[in-house]
This record gives sequence, C-alpha cells and structure tokens, in this order.
Amino acid sequence: MDVSWTLIELVAEAIAAITSLPAPANGQIRAVPDDRTVRYYGTIGLLDRPIAMRGRTALYGRKHLAQIVAIKRLQSAGRSLAEIQALWPTLDDHSLARMAGIDIAGKGRALRKEFWKQAPARSVEPTPARPRPVAERHPVELRLELAPNCMLTVALTGDVALSTADVHALRAAAAPLVAELARRGLAAQNQETP
Repeated sequence: MDVSWTLIELVAEAIAAITSLPAPANGQIRAVPDDRTVRYYGTIGLLDRPIAMRGRTALYGRKHLAQIVAIKRLQSAGRSLAEIQALWPTLDDHSLARMAGIDIAGKGRALRKEFWKQAPARSVEPTPARPRPVAERHPVELRLELAPNCMLTVALTGDVALSTADVHALRAAAAPLVAELARRGLAAQNQETP
C-alpha cells in the first residue's frame, strides 16, 4: 500500500526533502513551505487534489510531495509561480519525479530492502554499461533569457539535474554569443554580467 499523509505530515516530509536544496536567492520566497503555502499551491493548480479523504482530513501521497519539492527547486532556480504554472502541464510523472528527486511510485524503498537479501554477484569483471534506449530518455529543456529579446534554449537528454551554478556557467559561456548578437544589432546587450 502506498503512503498517505495528512497536510501537516506532508509539509514535514517536504521540509525534510527540501533542506538539502540551496536556499532561494529571492528573499520573498520561503525556503520551506508551511501548510498555508501548500494549500495555496492547491488553489492555483500546482498541487493535485488529495488522493483520499479521512472524514474531513485530506490525505496526500508521493506525487504531492514531488510537486512541492519541484516547485521549491524551480523557485530556487529563479522561476516565478507563473512560470511554474506554465511549465506544469508539460510535465509527466517521470519528469516530475526526476526534477524533484522523489520516487513517485514508491518502489524504491522496497527495492532497497530487498537489495540486502540478494546474494553477491560472482563475477568480478565489470559489466560494460549499456546505453539506455532512446525511448527511455526524457529531454530536459532549459530556457535562459540572455538579453532582452534573446532566449537561449538548451535541450538535454538522460538523467540531468542542473544546479544554480550550472545555470550561471551556461549564461557565462553564452556571453560571447550575446555580444556578437548585440554587435550585429540582433539583440540588446544585457547590462548585467551573465
């Protein structure tokens, strides 16, 4: 049976999952959500409806936890709630789980328990890593506004987790491109350094 949490328990799980994330750069954004914030996410459509009701108490599952963590990850990367709302319909469960680092299906814990019961592998030869089939790869698209009217889109495949430092490095690497576009009059030079 899958887990179910009350709102208070869901918030506690979210706080435990979010504490490893970098703090948001914007001081107006809370680093961790409270129950009121989570209710607000539900009101604006960022959080699915509860999976069940126990009397008047709503129950939430792993997908809700993944949604909260993903929202906070996106906010810490500088995304606004409006941008996240626009992104939300494009995410499937697999992409959401990868973005949040939360096992939505709930199979991970059971597999870890069973791992210790398995006999050790007899072969000492390392098995060559086989590339995953293309059908299993889910592209991650990162859009960076480099200058007014100048957007850089980077599509990445495979298991990718971008940090804030990665985004800053990509902006810095794109600086010569922005300078060339500005020199040709195709984009305005951004006043701040990337």
